[in-house]
Amino acid sequence: MKLLTVSLIISIYLIALLWIGFSKSDSIKNQEDFSVAGRSLSPWILVGTMAATWMGTGSVLGNAGKTFEIGAAGFLLPIGGMLGVLALTKIAGKARASEKLTVPEIIGSRFGDVAMILSVVALLTAYLVIVSYQFNAGGAVIYTIFHDNLGSNLSLDQATIIAALFIVAYTVLAGLLSVAYTDVANGILMITCFIIALPILFVQAGGFEGMAMSFENKGMPNNMSLFGVLSFRDVINFTLPSFLLILGDANMYQRFFASESVKSAQKATFLLFFAVVILESLIIANAWISSSMITDIAKESHVLIYAAYNFLPPIVGAIMLATIIGIIISTADSFLLVPTTILINDIYLKYSNKKYSDKMIVTLSRILVLALGFFSYWVSRMFAADTTIFEKALYAFTIYGTAITPTLLAAFFWDKATKYGAICSILSGIVATVYFGNQWSLDEAVMPALAISSTSLVLISYLKK
Repeated sequence: MKLLTVSLIISIYLIALLWIGFSKSDSIKNQEDFSVAGRSLSPWILVGTMAATWMGTGSVLGNAGKTFEIGAAGFLLPIGGMLGVLALTKIAGKARASEKLTVPEIIGSRFGDVAMILSVVALLTAYLVIVSYQFNAGGAVIYTIFHDNLGSNLSLDQATIIAALFIVAYTVLAGLLSVAYTDVANGILMITCFIIALPILFVQAGGFEGMAMSFENKGMPNNMSLFGVLSFRDVINFTLPSFLLILGDANMYQRFFASESVKSAQKATFLLFFAVVILESLIIANAWISSSMITDIAKESHVLIYAAYNFLPPIVGAIMLATIIGIIISTADSFLLVPTTILINDIYLKYSNKKYSDKMIVTLSRILVLALGFFSYWVSRMFAADTTIFEKALYAFTIYGTAITPTLLAAFFWDKATKYGAICSILSGIVATVYFGNQWSLDEAVMPALAISSTSLVLISYLKK
């Protein structure tokens, strides 16, 4: 009965997403429609799509999985993103007023073509990694339902392929126009689901007393303490990458570009802060409580998926699984759309001597989504099998945050920055992240990489004007 209920609700949800995609596909007439929704989104639609995009697999599986390990200290993990959103309120209006389509276009207009191309390389590297673990997460949901609970012979790799195919097909249909409206629905579903699930899980866990006893029995008594597990260095290493990413995240800027006005972009970003605080807190709280009841360490990275199926009533659990799928799709489609827009706008159209019709550009954009989806799946296979989603997220966030964010902020706020400083900053951010990520660990690369990238920007700008 439980499996039937879960399967039915998830199927209805996925069919609804596809219907929205098909219904909006005829509205796509040109690149602006496909990439920035014709610059027509209201503040409430904007905040919904920004929240759903940011609250991706890195939150619902990455942070939740880390919470399984560190307990109440998990509430510290979203701090970087929250502070980043606050900072974005000072940038949103400037971004919308620029009338650009992409972040590399902003960088290129200030620092030249070389800096623009390097920013494209950094963005593609980071975003393909981010999309890749969305595929992994979608596969994990499918695998949990059909293998763990139905006894199917479906492998995790096969489940990942199924998830990847659905995400790519959906994104191809209607670009940001459909993505924005389904993101709003996903955002509402997220809040509703996690609010309903929280008291149910809390009662099942036996309240704080029961949780404390469970963690004690598992040899993890510090998991009841907010500051009992992580060092100050850990907190910085875990939160700084998300802070840097959201400050320069091309997804956020794409939403700014898609807003109906400068004021709409500013208002949506202000509201986004409260949405992120609420959603991140609910996700961590549900994961923390659930982790006290899970003894199987193999379920660490899939704690909310496991809890949805095993601890919640069938309907509530099915809605949570649908919510998780919605979060995965909302993030993956956005991180596929942004590099598509960039490659078309900043590379193909900029350096091609041919003129193409609006219809042809939209067709090329859809083909490129397919290609990027394939490469993202390939990237998902490159990481070691034991690399967690949390670690992958930190790696992607650090590459983007150290390579692009300092230069992007300089484009807005520092008149003395030069093209040579920007070029060195982007290059050093990429190289430093890869080097320290390999020599040390994925979660320790951010501070040295940021220091090198920012120092390069400042020093070279003063030395080479």
